[in-house]
Amino acid sequence: MARIAGVDLPKNKRIEIGLTYIYGIGLSRSQVILNKINIDPSTLVNKLNDEQIVSIRQILNNEYQLEGDLRRLESLNIKRLMEIGSYKGKRHKLGLPLRGQRTRTNARTKKGNKKTIAGKKKAPRK
Repeated sequence: MARIAGVDLPKNKRIEIGLTYIYGIGLSRSQVILNKINIDPSTLVNKLNDEQIVSIRQILNNEYQLEGDLRRLESLNIKRLMEIGSYKGKRHKLGLPLRGQRTRTNARTKKGNKKTIAGKKKAPRK
């Protein structure tokens, strides 16, 4: 099992897909990385040799921000937006969508599941 950037990659998946388990790497970025090192994207993760794993690690460490650093950077950006009082920062504080989506009917995942206004009366106990 290959461990890259603090993440255990799944053994029986293609390396192209396995790299996407690392936070900050999507499919297109993983394809670019594999093209740089000349590794076939259809190679399974458990078929990689140590040299290939080391070369992947080197590229990821030198050229990309991943995992904890990237998460920290995102949270700092969100905090900065909230501190300066921007529109996006206010939406973050309220827990509402911030990219122009409608909220009158949708946005249940952000707003949380609400009960109906009246609620249903319970039958009296006997």
